[in-house]
Amino acid sequence: MALQSRSPQQPDDVVVELEEADAGAVAAALERARAAGARWAGASALERSAALTAAAGGLAGATDELTGLMVREVGKPVTEAAAEAARGVGILRYYAQQALDPDGETYPGPGPEALLLARRRPRGVAGLITPWNFPVAIPLWKAAPALAFGNAVLLKPSPEATAVALRLAELLAPALPGDLVEVLPGGAGTGQAMLEGVDCVSFTGSVAVGRRVAVAATERGLPSQAEMGGLNASIVLADADPERAATVVAGAAMGYAGQKCTATSRAIVVGDPAPFTEALVAAVEGLAVGDPADKDTVVGPVITSQARRKVVEAAQEAAAAGGRLLTGGGAGDGAGWFVAPTLVDGLAPDARLAQEEVFGPIAVILPVADEDEAVRVANGVRYGLVASVFTGDLDRALRLAARLDTGLIRVNAPTSGVDFLAPFGGEKDSSFGPREQGKAARELYTSTRTITVLPHQG
Repeated sequence: MALQSRSPQQPDDVVVELEEADAGAVAAALERARAAGARWAGASALERSAALTAAAGGLAGATDELTGLMVREVGKPVTEAAAEAARGVGILRYYAQQALDPDGETYPGPGPEALLLARRRPRGVAGLITPWNFPVAIPLWKAAPALAFGNAVLLKPSPEATAVALRLAELLAPALPGDLVEVLPGGAGTGQAMLEGVDCVSFTGSVAVGRRVAVAATERGLPSQAEMGGLNASIVLADADPERAATVVAGAAMGYAGQKCTATSRAIVVGDPAPFTEALVAAVEGLAVGDPADKDTVVGPVITSQARRKVVEAAQEAAAAGGRLLTGGGAGDGAGWFVAPTLVDGLAPDARLAQEEVFGPIAVILPVADEDEAVRVANGVRYGLVASVFTGDLDRALRLAARLDTGLIRVNAPTSGVDFLAPFGGEKDSSFGPREQGKAARELYTSTRTITVLPHQG
């Protein structure tokens, strides 16, 4: 079956067209990866570290090219795309060093001369299923730790980001043994075939698909993790500077057309919402919308025509339910999949727009009476990825942070943004399995074996 990836800002631009990897191709790739992985696992940590360092150097030499390809294939504004390419280099360098971390622990043995130790070893072949919105960073924050700890990698990217994934693998290839990292282009069938053969699975995408991946992995007894949706809240307390908070929230909600699992979907305002609402409307209307290749653009296209329709329909439904469209709400002009950044107020916290992720440049403003209500509203959704709090009072920020049901909490900072050296993941429907990134990544890609050594008694 043929796969096409088209540019969202110019849909007649076919970025790549190729055949999907069928079950036979997946099985062959798995066999090659398993053989390469066995050799890789037998290499020293110093060798693996040196290879990842070299891979980082290769990527660093091609960041401009990779930036341009991200802009073309997924419509990421060029400034964000350049930052993501640089972040990919940083991820590889970070895990090159983590390969040299201690690979286990020792424990008190049954006698003073005995040894009792637990050592980490690789799982084997890691299957990675990645989305289109961060086509460099997400594959690398999964692949780099998997490789650092001695695994081979099969990568099944989103069809909309196939070209970036293939080029990324080409850039890594000179630094790594052959067949160690392979890209499997395709859709759900390709992913299912991969799941039937790998030794652990890491997924990023929607809640519905993530649940299916986790169930399939569990049925096979595979370790798995799934990073899924978010409906992230920014809580603006009464003492916050409304204009500063609005500037940050506008970027977090609408940057890259809101196509981030960490984007702000709900602005929860304690007290009089008018000053913040006025400032947020102005900030959103001041964002540059247009060609993602333009360095001033903040809001480019959404990824597909279906994604654009979903945003427009969500705005229409909100208006029909009594909400007020403060700005936006309609599709953009031209051939690309552009939609105007949209703000809505006048809805209750249980309205669909305030309960379900749209994954586009649309957010709702929810006024509340006090901090207790802010916490109830923030926690009153099935997602739990990230929340932010805007305040000048550290005690209040810490008090709210202790009550929020999210995996990440950011104070006076946007909900969007992830530090690759710290654990990443959410609660409730946002995540399943161990955390990603930082030192936490080791949990998925390794298992432990406990070894006892007693003195020779002969």
